[in-house]
Amino acid sequence: MQKQTVQSVWITGATRSGKTDRLVAQACEWMKMKRSGILVLAAIGDNRLALSDRISEATQGKFPFRATTPLGFFEDEVTLFWALLVQRLDLKAQFPLRLRPENEQELATKLWRVELDHAIAEAGIPEARLVRRVLDLMQLAALSGLSIEEIPALLNQGLLKVEGKISELALSPETIGEMMQRWRAWCLRRGLLTYSVITDLYGRYLLHDPVYQQHLLERFQAVVADDLDEYPAIVRSLFDFLLDRNIPCAFSFNPNGAVRLGLGADPAYLAQLSDRCTVVELSDRTHPCLIDQLGESILDLVSDPIFFASLPESIQTLQTTTQAQLIRHTAEVIIKGVQSGQVEPREIALIGPGIDPISRYALREILTRQNIPVELLNDQRPLASSPIVRSLLTLLTLIYPGLGRATNRDTIAEMLVILSQKTELTTTYVIDPVRAGLLADHCFEPHPDQPRLLAANTFPRWDRLGYQASEAYEGIVRWIESQRSQLDHRLIASPVVMLDRAIQRFFFGGSHLPFDQLAGLRELIETAQHYWEVDDRLRRSDLSDAPQSLTVRNFIQLLRSGAVTANPFPVRLIEPNAVTLATVFQYRSTRRSHRWQFWLDAGSSRWLSGVDSLFAAPLFLQDWPGRVWDVEDTQMMNEQRLRRILLDLLARAEERLFLCYSDLSTSGQEQTGVLTTLVNAAIPLS
Repeated sequence: MQKQTVQSVWITGATRSGKTDRLVAQACEWMKMKRSGILVLAAIGDNRLALSDRISEATQGKFPFRATTPLGFFEDEVTLFWALLVQRLDLKAQFPLRLRPENEQELATKLWRVELDHAIAEAGIPEARLVRRVLDLMQLAALSGLSIEEIPALLNQGLLKVEGKISELALSPETIGEMMQRWRAWCLRRGLLTYSVITDLYGRYLLHDPVYQQHLLERFQAVVADDLDEYPAIVRSLFDFLLDRNIPCAFSFNPNGAVRLGLGADPAYLAQLSDRCTVVELSDRTHPCLIDQLGESILDLVSDPIFFASLPESIQTLQTTTQAQLIRHTAEVIIKGVQSGQVEPREIALIGPGIDPISRYALREILTRQNIPVELLNDQRPLASSPIVRSLLTLLTLIYPGLGRATNRDTIAEMLVILSQKTELTTTYVIDPVRAGLLADHCFEPHPDQPRLLAANTFPRWDRLGYQASEAYEGIVRWIESQRSQLDHRLIASPVVMLDRAIQRFFFGGSHLPFDQLAGLRELIETAQHYWEVDDRLRRSDLSDAPQSLTVRNFIQLLRSGAVTANPFPVRLIEPNAVTLATVFQYRSTRRSHRWQFWLDAGSSRWLSGVDSLFAAPLFLQDWPGRVWDVEDTQMMNEQRLRRILLDLLARAEERLFLCYSDLSTSGQEQTGVLTTLVNAAIPLS
């Protein structure tokens, strides 16, 4: 008797139409039938956590399942079945080690030194941007299922060239292909994995291995995948394989989503999977929202200035002359709304196409002064922007030899202030900036190999420091001398141990610090641990005997360059009651919704042109027509993106929308962005 097959399901609908609810229900149904072996996929890590929690709650935690992201799944599978790849590709038998993006950038820069120098000398392109673009092209190719060998032909077809070289890179497609092949081979010889190498290994080799296929079918009896419009093309190969073997799959898809289009997602290609499933269309929204009042007429108003539509009172404008006035006015409206009891902070979102650091700082300062917390969604500040992190890096320059040129009087003064924290119960400092400046001027002895801090009584008027400051300073000096002595006697295993000791000694482990400062310390330790793991691998594979201080210097330079941001894993800050501040991309990615939305900088041209897209990304879509990508193509893609943004954001605004518009931008230019017609049609806030 033939076993009855379970039908796969394709759940489609607009934003907040209940797709994920329906998906969770389907997962519960299959779990009750199969009891194990369910693979649950979400587009990004934050969404994975939320989806996993919802399924666990719905099943009361009775049924095990595996929740991950597509890239997380590839990484886990490549690591788990590394022995198969070692055999197939004749690799060295060593456990693989994944490279973080900052390590990838640093090592690729060294490997491509000759080509980069020629390109920079010819076109003056910043080195970091050039390296990042080549690595991104490699990543886009892997996500689309292309091999490195196919990339030069694709770039020749799709990009304009000057004298055989791509103008944005000052490199020929053939040179780019050769650089990528060399980088891939270099990584594989050392067992180092980047996301592009992982994706390539999984899509082109592991998924087609018969032994792996058998294990895959034994481990998973069903698949649940949320937000398929955010997935790369290569994932379809996995889904097709499972569907061909009657493994039931449930997919959700948002036609107005595609947030990650331009970052590797290929929604049009994934949408073709609907032909293999029972389609469930959800039309009714589960929550009231502004798009219900407006319909798609708002799109006509934005795209055609002559088109007239009366906007409801729920959409109002905040208009000022300058950006500074706008920030102040926006904050005042929020403060008034919260203090009058109209709205809770957690029900408010501030969203912009790109939020500059000054605006972000000003909004946060004004609101927190009124006891209204602000949550910065996925804040990408460089790790070295933290004074605590900078101070710890300066501390390393005083302990490890050969780092004297990496420090100066100003960094020493800052370090003395930060390291003089009184107790773990307060963040006040014993050494104030004035005393720190005096100590740095008189007691810091620069030296290229071994800079030193001299005793406090070195300068004549040291009595001006005061007893507490003198004691705190001498305590710092004694600790540094003790660590240097232990380093000389090889009693410190690595700089990671040194950093941990410093955190315990000067910051009492960091547990009392605010979340953002604690997150910075966690990311510093995670980054350092990974950096020295990679360094150890390279020393063994390349038989290097470079001094430890050279690695410390490179590590300090890496962090000071801003390549590392303070986002340790896992990052899950749950503010009890805070205003959300986010870019459009961040807000849409995390699927947030709020009663009140404030669209910042509504006059900016970035609503249309501020694309979160990688260089040459459209060429790697499966429906790319195979010709040069021109200005008209970019304009059309930007307009389609704006349409999705408007429909998506308005579906996430439940009650009121404030369009925050200033006549002048931060640079003093008059603002005439694509949303200006919307601003003019809305009711000014009285």
